[in-house]
Amino acid sequence: MLENKKIQYYTEGEQMKLSSYLNSKYIFINLEAKSIEEVINKVVERVSLVNPKISENKKNVIDTIIKREMEIPTAIGSGIAIPHARLENFDDFIIAIATLKEPFEAQVGGSNKTDMIKLVVVIMSDVLKNKNILKTMGAISKLSLQNPEMLEKIKEAKHGNTIIELIEESKIEILHKITAEDVLSLEVQPVKLGTNLEEVAKRFIAESAAGLPVVSDDLTFLGEITEKELIEYGMPKYTNLLNDLNFLTIGEPFEEYLLNEKTALIDEMYRKGVTIIDKEMPIMAICSLFVKKGLTRLYVVENNKYIGMIKRGDIIKKILHL
Repeated sequence: MLENKKIQYYTEGEQMKLSSYLNSKYIFINLEAKSIEEVINKVVERVSLVNPKISENKKNVIDTIIKREMEIPTAIGSGIAIPHARLENFDDFIIAIATLKEPFEAQVGGSNKTDMIKLVVVIMSDVLKNKNILKTMGAISKLSLQNPEMLEKIKEAKHGNTIIELIEESKIEILHKITAEDVLSLEVQPVKLGTNLEEVAKRFIAESAAGLPVVSDDLTFLGEITEKELIEYGMPKYTNLLNDLNFLTIGEPFEEYLLNEKTALIDEMYRKGVTIIDKEMPIMAICSLFVKKGLTRLYVVENNKYIGMIKRGDIIKKILHL
């Protein structure tokens, strides 16, 4: 049996609690706004009243954050948006938090989905501190996934200090190294055994995906199903023996697929022996696998359970163009 190949890394590094980055002067409760752009304007305006650096460059800060938001929306689900920007000659790192009096609808980044936003975290950073932005975004995402009850308390808090205390209580820490956990895509849902080819094909189209993870009912990672397996299934076996396929009719090569797409299952055709990594793998090791081995996606697995996927595009979106 072909086994999936797991590459493991263990990292050590200085850690800081997420709460240590917060300042009650930059936390605004029950802000009235009807869009992300309005939140950004109001939050930066209020921060500028107590921070000279922001006051001196207020318009540029607002314009830069909104421009970045227009490129890729920063709503991440769970009622949270994290608009941010890297600023030239800023030499600072500010996290401002706003809870909203009334939620509004916004697009979730990298998807066609929308979410009702109740909590907005605005990050203003020096251009070279993209690691800080990424780690903070990861920490907030982790908080929403690991402690949704705490997140709801934060959304309903009446005072800025209460929000800091709640985040302190959550004990969410920021490790000053970028790892797989920071860049993986949690929204890529696995395909379970027993899924037919039609359902997989629909997902390839809807998600612009070339490959999807395959798991058992208990989410044990088994391998992946890719476009190649679906195309290969539809081709008559004898085509492997022929050099010239021009004599085939348009429909003939894929008759088997078209007849069986609703009944044929992925169970006997998914690909085993794929490269899997753990969530501690450093970002440069991940990039090396993409560049030197020519991989286009990696699956993050912990205790044999699928956690998420990292695609090459995630490196562009979350590291190079944060």
